[in-house]
Amino acid sequence: MPEPERMISPQSRPEEVVVDAALRPRALDEMVGQDLLRENLKILIQAARHRGEPLDHILLYGPPGLGKTTLAHVISHEMGVGLKITAGPAIERAGDLAAILTNLRQGDILFIDEVHRLGRAVEEVLYPAMEDFALDIVIGKGPSARNLRLKLPRFTLIGATTRLAMMTAPLRARFGAVYRFDFYDLSAMEAIVARAANLLKAPITPDGVTEVARRGRGTPRVALRLLRRVRDYAQVKADGAITAPIAREALALLEIDDLGLDALDRRVLLRLIRDFRGGPVGLEAIAASLSEEPDTIMDVVEPYLLQLGFLGRTPRGRVATRRAYEHLGEPYPEMLDQPSLFGPEGQ
Repeated sequence: MPEPERMISPQSRPEEVVVDAALRPRALDEMVGQDLLRENLKILIQAARHRGEPLDHILLYGPPGLGKTTLAHVISHEMGVGLKITAGPAIERAGDLAAILTNLRQGDILFIDEVHRLGRAVEEVLYPAMEDFALDIVIGKGPSARNLRLKLPRFTLIGATTRLAMMTAPLRARFGAVYRFDFYDLSAMEAIVARAANLLKAPITPDGVTEVARRGRGTPRVALRLLRRVRDYAQVKADGAITAPIAREALALLEIDDLGLDALDRRVLLRLIRDFRGGPVGLEAIAASLSEEPDTIMDVVEPYLLQLGFLGRTPRGRVATRRAYEHLGEPYPEMLDQPSLFGPEGQ
């Protein structure tokens, strides 16, 4: 099978990108976690193979770093077809998408990351391509303009998004299979870290695996990044072997605490607790007080804090929970312990 082709502007690939590619599983059986998703995909792939047809269009959504791009590689390998990779922001004009679509071959997979960021004009070109495998081109302008329809080979579009609600309803409706990625549990994270350490030829003890895995925020991308940094520390400060004490020392140097919270996570919580009295406060106000983008707070920080139960979303804004106060060693004002604060999820 040919190597995946990236339709984004080629840039010099840093060492970590190359390492990430080498650590990716190549088959569904090599993947760890996301059991229900993998079982559904196995059925989808086997049925498509049995019929000799390309897969239905697939939409993958969930927090970043959970393996959506990796799964696209796995699916292309399982189907034995080519994979073209691009991202929503990279497709600026309808002509950009037309150029990509006309270069696809029968059965190829087109993976679009951040598919929710496609422009409206681009989506209009994508609709007939997904439904009818045809490309509508308008030639000329005014009364003399005419429509030309080009036939496309049957292909599979895999879209990935961290913001399902930002996708337009017509685009969502054109995906035949929609799957959600969830955070990984500790046992799955341990298996991912152990496998990666083996591939990196980094000696690691079982308690070292656990130490890295439990700080990975339930996110393989984060755990693999931490593993590489711990490996560096072990090579420089120790004999190269990653043990629990070495992992703790390395992660403390990176300001990663026992639960995987980093400096930005703690800044958000402490600002919410100390400056906004625990909330409720709007996302924009939190971001502005930290000189961060609201999207960074929403996409990078909030998902894990919500998972831990450190943050609440209310109709009036974000609030810090008792657990957050206790973890940071901050005194919890009893007056905030009111069930009415935690109503329906707010913005």
